[in-house]
Amino acid sequence: MNIDEYMTDLGRRARRASRAMARASTATKNAALEAVAHAIERDAAPLKAANARDVAQARDKGLDAAFIDRLTLSDKALQTMVEGLRQVAALPDPSGEISNLKYRPSGIQVGQMRVPLGVIGIIYESRPNVTVDAAALCLKSGNAAILRGGSEALECNTALARLIAEGLAAAGLPQDAVQVVGTADRAAVGRLITMTEYIDVIVPRGGKSLIARLIEEARVPMIKHLDGVCHVYVDDRADLTKALSVCDNAKTHRYGTCNTMETLLVAQPIAREVLPLLGRIYREKAVELRVDAASREVLQAAGIAPLTEATEADWHTEYLAPVLAIKVVDGLDAAIEHINTYGSAHTDAIVTEDHDRAMRFLREVDSASVMVNASTRFADGFEYGLGAEIGISNDKLHARGPVGLEGLTSLKYVVLGHGEARQ
Repeated sequence: MNIDEYMTDLGRRARRASRAMARASTATKNAALEAVAHAIERDAAPLKAANARDVAQARDKGLDAAFIDRLTLSDKALQTMVEGLRQVAALPDPSGEISNLKYRPSGIQVGQMRVPLGVIGIIYESRPNVTVDAAALCLKSGNAAILRGGSEALECNTALARLIAEGLAAAGLPQDAVQVVGTADRAAVGRLITMTEYIDVIVPRGGKSLIARLIEEARVPMIKHLDGVCHVYVDDRADLTKALSVCDNAKTHRYGTCNTMETLLVAQPIAREVLPLLGRIYREKAVELRVDAASREVLQAAGIAPLTEATEADWHTEYLAPVLAIKVVDGLDAAIEHINTYGSAHTDAIVTEDHDRAMRFLREVDSASVMVNASTRFADGFEYGLGAEIGISNDKLHARGPVGLEGLTSLKYVVLGHGEARQ
């Protein structure tokens, strides 16, 4: 296979299909989503068989249990796919919406119309459910998509691609609106992220090494985040019950997600009250604590052990594991300074009953999601009411935070006139 020719052909077909998608009605797009959902329900057994072959190959390669778990397509995962398609169909369609329409002194009306981005390239690893989630969001927002999943899920993704094409055709939409790259050759990724003539934006969903490579090599703009170094700051005016709930959930609800707390900051005046209580919670859940000198003193006095001395690197680290860095800070100013210095601009939270301090935290912490008295684990498209998300962005241009349907569109100015001529 000539990868350059193959990828160029995919891009050309996607660009052509994107024009049809941009003019498709909401009803037509919803019909396609329902047709895909029906096809997945009908072909559950063949999909699971294809997935089983992928899983067997992954085991033969010696891939770890966590990877195998993400790759496996269970009955529950299939049902979640189907429900997700129908949930996206029920969401409001952002495409074509006109807002901010205002009369100007000249007599014209000026507003903004929300329009699809065009062709979206999505690069992801292992999870076959991403194939359906990404296709659904791109389809509903009026975009065409080129999906490049992990090589370990190639058989299942190819089977899903056939069902998505069937659903598009049943609704009268071009089958090329969603294409799955049918090769595991890494050169395909290199070509996809440089096809500026066909691809409008790249959305990477995967590990840090994948995203770091794309940042280095891509010429197409990306919606992405690299790290999730998330913080919770417990202010000295915090409610203790809220602090325990938020700090426990933010760290231990799930360890391997980008919105999990990795550093706990505690105000010095409340440290002796709150740290022993949190230390016992983390000890019971086998969370390794990497601590500064002040938090070590408090935790040791409370009989919390073992403790590891935190290094400079710990303040920068996204552990994605049962490991937590803890630091005692003088107060709000020091907490904000630490977060803006060491954080990744993903998600950060404050626990406080002081309204003015909460508002300062919201204004001054430079992150995509900033929270008051809530777990960082809420930084998620579903929890934000977006229905679903295609990823999370900690960039500042175009989309920031969880990216749902609206994040897959852009705005253009529209002008309505009555024959006016500029004087």
